[in-house]
Amino acid sequence: MSLTTIPIVDLNEFINGNAESKHKFVEELGKAFEETGFVSVKNHGVPAEKINKFYELVESFFSLPTDAKRGYEIPEYAGQRGYTSFGKEHAKGSDAPDLKEFWQIGQQVEGEELSKADYPDNIKVNELPDFDEVGSQLYKAFEQSGKNLLRAIAIHLGIGEFYFDQHIRNGNSILRAIHYPPITQEPKSAIRAEAHEDINLITLLVGASAEGLQLVNRQNQWRDITAPEGCIVVNVGDMLQRFTNNKLRSTTHRVVNPSREKWHTHRYSIPFFLHPRSEMRLDCLPSCVNDQNPLAYTPSSAGEYLDERLREIGLKK
Repeated sequence: MSLTTIPIVDLNEFINGNAESKHKFVEELGKAFEETGFVSVKNHGVPAEKINKFYELVESFFSLPTDAKRGYEIPEYAGQRGYTSFGKEHAKGSDAPDLKEFWQIGQQVEGEELSKADYPDNIKVNELPDFDEVGSQLYKAFEQSGKNLLRAIAIHLGIGEFYFDQHIRNGNSILRAIHYPPITQEPKSAIRAEAHEDINLITLLVGASAEGLQLVNRQNQWRDITAPEGCIVVNVGDMLQRFTNNKLRSTTHRVVNPSREKWHTHRYSIPFFLHPRSEMRLDCLPSCVNDQNPLAYTPSSAGEYLDERLREIGLKK
C-alpha cells in the first residue's frame, strides 16, 4: 500500500496573515478540497495539551469494565450522546459492523432554547471527573478551528467569508472518541471501519494512536494517509459536497486492520464532526450548477439529511 502525503496548509496564514497570505491559504485549501477532499492543517489552534489529556482520559474510559461502559449507552439517543458499544455502527450500504466502540459529546447550547430531541444533554462519566470538562474544552477548540476553515471555504465559494457562521452557531456538531480494540482472532475482514464518507460539513481529526486510515484517490486506488506531527487532518463531508453540487469532494475513506504482529495493539482516534444547525438548507449553490456540472441533489435541510444518514448507518431505527 502506497503512502500519500495530503496537502499541508497553515491556518495561521489565514487568521493572522496579510491579504496575500490569506488569499494563498484560501487557494490552497480550495484546491485540496476540490482535488482530494483531504488536507493537513498546521497551527490549527487546538491546544496539544488538551488533545493529549483527552486521549489519556479516553483510554481510561475504554479500559472500564464492559458493564460499566454499557451503563452510559442510551438507545433513544441514537448514538449521539454517550457510549455506543462494539459493533453497533456500520457504513452506509454495508451490513458488516465496524470493529469499534465510541463515545460522543454534543453541543452545549448557549444563549437560546433549542429542542432536546436535537440537542440532548451530554452524559457525565462518573468514574473520570475530568472527562466531561476536558472533552467540552476540546469540543470548543475544534469548533473554533472549524469555523475559521469554513470562513476560508466560504471565500473560495464566493458566498462571503462569514456565510457559515450563523449556520454553525450552536450547530449540531459531535466530538467522537473511538476505540478499536486489539484483534484476538482471525478477522472476517481486513477492515476495522468500512469504506464510507462523513455526513457533516467538515471533519477535523487529531492524530490517531495507530496507523490505518486510508482514502481512495482519483485513480480509484486505496492510499494510506500520512500527516506531519502536530497537524490535524481535515476532510470534506457529504453535507458540504451536496451544498457545492460536488465541487468540493467528500472522499471515501476507511480504517484497515494492522499487520498481524500488531494485532495486540489498541487504536484510538478523536474526530470532530462539524455539523450546522438542523434548519440550514443544503440546496446546491446556484454558482456550482451549470451545463458541465448539472444539479445532482434534491433539496434538503441538514436535519433531514442527518436523520436519513443515521438510519442508514444503523444508529437510528
